[in-house]
Amino acid sequence: MLAIGEFSRLTHLSVRTLRRYHEAGLLEPATVDHATGYRYYSADQIPAAQVIHRLRELDVPLPDVQRILRSPDPGARAALVADHLRRLESELDRTRAAVASLRRLLRPEPAPLDVELRAVPATTVAAIEDDVEHEHVIAWYAGAAAELDALVAEPTGVLGGLYDNSLFESGHGHVLVYRPTPEPPRRGRVHPVTLPGVELATTTHVGDHDDIDVTYGELGAWVVANALAVAGPVRERYLVGPRDTDDPATWRTEIGWPVFRVARP
Repeated sequence: MLAIGEFSRLTHLSVRTLRRYHEAGLLEPATVDHATGYRYYSADQIPAAQVIHRLRELDVPLPDVQRILRSPDPGARAALVADHLRRLESELDRTRAAVASLRRLLRPEPAPLDVELRAVPATTVAAIEDDVEHEHVIAWYAGAAAELDALVAEPTGVLGGLYDNSLFESGHGHVLVYRPTPEPPRRGRVHPVTLPGVELATTTHVGDHDDIDVTYGELGAWVVANALAVAGPVRERYLVGPRDTDDPATWRTEIGWPVFRVARP
């Protein structure tokens, strides 16, 4: 038998941590001296302690560690670990995106924004629209885009979207995704819509969508600085995106901020 101090040195788990794992029912000693309260471990428990150590280094919550250790099925254990690794990778992606956005925001001399003032005529499109929660927009858009791809036989332009102000202001709003076509079908959720003519201040966001809010902010600041009144939903056109290529560096998203007039400052 190994005293708790010896077991600690062999597993690189502190005595305090071993006591906490015992109290949580995660790693119970092989025996406990009822007279002294001393904990003793067997050498056979070293692999289990090392597995716990690795899982905790990956920030696996204690209840999940218990489920992994107690599962008799190696496949089930592997699936539990894989699920946690996917969550870690997702969190890492969000962290990288936040770091990239911060670096862009903290540049001493931001790159000048290329803005075009453009009059867009009324356009006939095949559309799918609904009221959507902000956190569900990406998933909803993916389904709508796939449905439009399947039903619009002769598109005359790229996919686009209209996003009501309430989507950003209150987290819930109307979203319309469309594909220009002269004869829009009426099947499933797809139906014809005539988008009204509008005057837009437009710019193109380059790259991944994780920091597209920064481009929105820059365009909005440009609009305010040039005294162009804002009206109507924001428009986006997906010139190049995830549906075209897996390389985020090549993605191009045009953002159109509605204005009442088109005039050069």
